[in-house]
Amino acid sequence: MYAFTTAEAVEADVDFTPKTATELAYWRKHPNLHGWMEQLYRAKGGEAECFNCVNVALTAEDIDRLEADIRADALPFTEGFFFGESDGSEVEDDLTFITNARAALADGKTVFYSSWW
Repeated sequence: MYAFTTAEAVEADVDFTPKTATELAYWRKHPNLHGWMEQLYRAKGGEAECFNCVNVALTAEDIDRLEADIRADALPFTEGFFFGESDGSEVEDDLTFITNARAALADGKTVFYSSWW
């Protein structure tokens, strides 16, 4: 599970392919965050049968909502094959991502989540 930035304006909120991207964050075995991102993907019109190897752009409002859900321990319980389990130890890294994502957005970059496994 990754977050990336790109200097490109993306053509859609979901299912886009940027030409260049720089890694902003990496998570391993954090299924609840993945579940939150899948819900966002679906809310933005994503229709891929499997939420895998797809991209979803994150706006400042998305980042604010994600931070609120992290702080409230309100990420949706998510499980699945190879997922492992979110155990709360991810909060510090999640909040670091929030800070870095806000900085990237302030610099005019596009921030997006992607899952590749």
